[in-house]
Amino acid sequence: MSAPLRVIFAGTPEFSVAPLQALIDSGHDVIAVYTQPDRPAGRGRKLTASPVKQLALQHEIPVFQPESLRDTEAQQQLADLNADIMIVVAYGLILPETVLNTPKYGCLNIHASLLPRWRGAAPIQRAIEAGDAETGVTIMQMDVGLDTGDMLYKVTTAITEDDSAQTLHDRLSTLGSEALMATLNQLQAGLLKPQQQDESQVTYAHKLSKAEAEIDWNQPAEQLVRRIQAFNPWPVAFTQLEGKPLRILQARVSDRTDSDAAGTVLKVEKQGILVATSTIPIWLTEVQPAGKKTMHAYDFGQSRALTGRHFG
Repeated sequence: MSAPLRVIFAGTPEFSVAPLQALIDSGHDVIAVYTQPDRPAGRGRKLTASPVKQLALQHEIPVFQPESLRDTEAQQQLADLNADIMIVVAYGLILPETVLNTPKYGCLNIHASLLPRWRGAAPIQRAIEAGDAETGVTIMQMDVGLDTGDMLYKVTTAITEDDSAQTLHDRLSTLGSEALMATLNQLQAGLLKPQQQDESQVTYAHKLSKAEAEIDWNQPAEQLVRRIQAFNPWPVAFTQLEGKPLRILQARVSDRTDSDAAGTVLKVEKQGILVATSTIPIWLTEVQPAGKKTMHAYDFGQSRALTGRHFG
């Protein structure tokens, strides 16, 4: 068996936790963890460690939290660790070329799409929103561009009609961990075959905004449902009812032919709240009224005379 690699891990959110745990369990030597500085969180706005930092501290791994990796002091500190490789997963800081070239084998990134499709900030959500049949994880050799490096390993998964960004996020985090371990095995065995990305196939997954989460009921049913699923758990699709926002977390396309002006509530039944769109109606199945907990749409609709009323 090859000697364990000396690994620096750089990541911040929940998506990065499973790959770090896989590295810890693998027998490779995780010599340091880089993560974003602690940020205010929760109602009390208390400074909170990232999920990755919390896991690193549990395993007594040294944690570094620079505001930037552009200054020479931070770069020298990283170089002094004498790492074989750096694994980057949703870290949130730009890695200058100096840093990319510091470890013996450079820096690898776990990207949550089948590159070159969906480079950028929100690949999971944009794949659902676009109606892609499948997505996956690409292990990439990082370079100075935005997700432009050579592809080393890919794994795919189908996107089902029930998938939200949350369920797909969780699945891809696990798949990313498995893909990373396979890539490191190939690296040590000298079997990696880097593949350039086809620039003609590039699409960009632009960052999500709260503004785009407001529902336009004049869109087609399929498009509306995809957006609702893609924006769960953030920024969460919403509509207006009596001047207050109603968040919509789950929906599905109906097989009904009822029609009315887009945004009109057609029925409230056990299946949920049936709402007209520009094409066929959709069922809202899970909603969250302002200031309340998430609930089944039927329960929300039962307590109000919604039929015939208009969202938006």
